[in-house]
Amino acid sequence: MDYDELRRTMIEQQLQNRDIYDFRVLDAMRRVPRHEFVPKEARHMAYEDRALAIGEQQTISQPYIVALMLQISQLSGHEIVLEIGTGSGYQTALLCELAAYVYSVERNKTLAESAANLLAKMEYNNLDIHVGDGSQGLPDMSPFDVIIVTACVPSIPGPLKAQMQPQNGRLILPVGNREQQYLQLVKRDFDRWDVEKVIPVRFVPLVGRYGFRDR
Repeated sequence: MDYDELRRTMIEQQLQNRDIYDFRVLDAMRRVPRHEFVPKEARHMAYEDRALAIGEQQTISQPYIVALMLQISQLSGHEIVLEIGTGSGYQTALLCELAAYVYSVERNKTLAESAANLLAKMEYNNLDIHVGDGSQGLPDMSPFDVIIVTACVPSIPGPLKAQMQPQNGRLILPVGNREQQYLQLVKRDFDRWDVEKVIPVRFVPLVGRYGFRDR
């Protein structure tokens, strides 16, 4: 399959034709081969606007949602980012393209190791992947300029708010129940917090102390 052509079509039809305009996000998504981050049997669907199963009862988000979360993160290239939910490593790779350094937390050891191996093979070296409870963040590495959560939470975890950069820190995450959620953008300016609902979404639940219980 001509993955380069499929990726170009994805950029033009799914992103630019909608409301994705950040040229840095678009350029990063042109460079990162999404098909490498999905199972081989699903690669023919890698550039369709849909979420795909990646094993371990987890998914890789649809390209539009990934692009939207990156766009509202307003990354300039100088930020230290915390990603909650490494998954296949696709968004991690995009964050490595867009930020100075990326810390990523994945609860599932199998997914974390697979993503780490693939990202190393692709020669990304401005990242650090941890296995653990993402709802608690990484306090020892904080504060973070941007925190992106790729699984839904019932409410905004206090530890993640505490780990935001006090001035202009941003937190992007889906909030709601297991069936209905809103993507939210939280901005911090010292003691002032602004919360904006962006769009309705549906993510897998974030399992952890400040997330959902494991069924």
